[in-house]
Amino acid sequence: MSGFSIGPVHLAGRAVLAPMAGVSDAAFRTLCLEQGAALVYTEMVSAKALTYNDRKTGSLLYIPESMGRPVAAQIFGHEPENMAEGARRALEISRADIIDINMGCPVGKIVKGGDGSAIMRTPELAGEIVSAVARAVDVPVTVKIRKGWDAGSVNCVEVAKICEQAGAAAVAVHGRTRVQMYSGRADWDAIREVVRAVDVPVIANGDVFSGEDAARILKYTGAAACMIGRGSFGDPWLFARANAAIEGREAPDEPTLEEKLRTAYRQVETAAREKGERLACVEARARIPNYLRGVPHSGEYRQELVHISSLEELRGILRRAAMNLKAPRRGANT
Repeated sequence: MSGFSIGPVHLAGRAVLAPMAGVSDAAFRTLCLEQGAALVYTEMVSAKALTYNDRKTGSLLYIPESMGRPVAAQIFGHEPENMAEGARRALEISRADIIDINMGCPVGKIVKGGDGSAIMRTPELAGEIVSAVARAVDVPVTVKIRKGWDAGSVNCVEVAKICEQAGAAAVAVHGRTRVQMYSGRADWDAIREVVRAVDVPVIANGDVFSGEDAARILKYTGAAACMIGRGSFGDPWLFARANAAIEGREAPDEPTLEEKLRTAYRQVETAAREKGERLACVEARARIPNYLRGVPHSGEYRQELVHISSLEELRGILRRAAMNLKAPRRGANT
């Protein structure tokens, strides 16, 4: 399998899982690594909260010993020295292979505080943050940015070059502005311009929902890797299809609906061991419906899922869904 390196960290493939708040916890990261993700990221955590020893924030950096590698711990903030200290704390807690700096999150409460994609409005500050963090830790430091703040301030090339000069070992670029959020089409041309402007690996992010998309974005942009976000919801198998498409191999068989249901339960069961049964099940209300695509009467099960608070309840819903798969269809010959 083809791959590349970020500093001394070797990635065995070219499809990576995006850091996603409320999604990329240890349970889901494990599934994606098993299906061939070359790198996974923790959910983003506040550097400031880490310096205050906030236990809930620290728990988001949990990396089980049984989990595959490599794993990047992602932090956010906008004060260079605070980010440096947060990076040190993140590394102590997680023992991650890479520290990633979030300069791309478009969510209002993040940018309101001057964090995430708000940093792209002050490129010099971006460089100061990267420099401070790179001096503070002994693992590669990477950065995730956007195309720019809005259509009138597309500066991803400028920010990427500043980050590279400040010590970033790789840059991930989402081809949308902050104002776009997740609407419209991702601008792969902007990503290609960044690839041509820097010497460090660039990870292309935006509109990768199939194996073919993964192969196309790499061919079009020349990026070292592609980052898969929303396309992986309920579909960790997307990484296996992406790897096959990138390498010109035949796509692996799609998982059966029964396998999807078993994997859905396994994800929640694994999360329950990490964070407690009730919290894992509450979070599953939003996550598990993604596994039900193609399942007969899935709307009914989705309605039931919004109320679950125990593994027993989840098991009952998924068991009935699985039994329904085996039931003869109306009008079928007997």
